[in-house]
Amino acid sequence: MPLKRHPKLATPLSRRGFLKGCAATAAGLSIHNSFAALPPEHERHLALHNLHTGEKSKLTYWAEGDYLSESLAEINHILRDFRTGEVYPIDPVLLDMLHMLKLRAGRKGPFEIISGYRSPKTNDALRANSSGVAKRSLHMQGRALDIRLPGVDLHKLHQSAVNLKVGGVGLYSQSDFIHIDTGRVRYWGS
Repeated sequence: MPLKRHPKLATPLSRRGFLKGCAATAAGLSIHNSFAALPPEHERHLALHNLHTGEKSKLTYWAEGDYLSESLAEINHILRDFRTGEVYPIDPVLLDMLHMLKLRAGRKGPFEIISGYRSPKTNDALRANSSGVAKRSLHMQGRALDIRLPGVDLHKLHQSAVNLKVGGVGLYSQSDFIHIDTGRVRYWGS
């Protein structure tokens, strides 16, 4: 069950692009290994609720070994920068991470989305008001989400994400969400 990266996420073949590709492959292999322990599946489903726009979606985003382009377009729209309206491709590995978290939690309800894609303009504005916003945030590359899953203890959700061993996972207890991304593996929390 090979994981395919969205074509718009490809990088030019340079040293930096090559290294990013290696990191992406490692992340894909890691999440692939997480899926290897599960029974074979023909579809992957997600339910999302964008808290800022009120939009909800329940959809199949992967079927018969491939990502579904119409579903990815809908997800990209729901996870857009709600401040500017800009839509950007979301890394499908993030969706697989959400899928795994949902399965591990045994929940069917929607993930609440606190933050999806952020335009550079939005990221700069948020950085001006908070020291917790990274200058080169992976939100600006469609590779990070801030989420919670109603009915699942935040610390347990954080630990489940850490156990995936894919990308970065942050715990923000006071703000009641976790951060997940497809960058290098690292963990933090409060």
